[in-house]
Amino acid sequence: MGQKRRKFSRAVATLAYKKLFIIVAEGKKTEKEYFSLPVIKSPRVQIKCIKRDSKSSPFYVLKRMDQYIRENGLSATDEAWLVVDTDQWEEGDLKKLVEWAKKGVNRDLAVSNPKFEYWLLLHFEDGTGVSSPANCSERLLKYISDYDKGLPTNLITEEHVKNAMTRAKNRDNPPCLDWPKTEGSTVYRLVANILKEK
Repeated sequence: MGQKRRKFSRAVATLAYKKLFIIVAEGKKTEKEYFSLPVIKSPRVQIKCIKRDSKSSPFYVLKRMDQYIRENGLSATDEAWLVVDTDQWEEGDLKKLVEWAKKGVNRDLAVSNPKFEYWLLLHFEDGTGVSSPANCSERLLKYISDYDKGLPTNLITEEHVKNAMTRAKNRDNPPCLDWPKTEGSTVYRLVANILKEK
């Protein structure tokens, strides 16, 4: 008598689409390190930080983004973000980035005043009274003593990120339509969009 064959049932594998966040930042190192932190990453998100060359002005940040989109396209579900500081740029330079961001629902701009390190500072304190870019860096060194060597991957926790988002959002009240005119950062908007995909 023959043996009865057992039927195997396998789950059909489905490929989940990863939402792509394209980030072109003014900075060469810190922004890329930040958006690679384990607390920011998600299996449902792909973050692509476009490498910066030696030129960091808003004009070149925008030029790199336009080149990436021209060569690779931008799907309707993906997001393209410019991440810059206000510390040394003229209003006219920043206005061009605002105009670019308004051209599409999946384009946006994250600006930190005076610089990206202010966003990092908000992970640890309320950031009140930052008097200059140098003062911002000095205060950040209290929390990340070897910051010049890079961002330690285990130092910034989920709690830190939530605190930074709350602090930045409270400062951005009412929400600015372009960039913070005093100390502040709209990077929280980008981080919120990434984290809602988790």
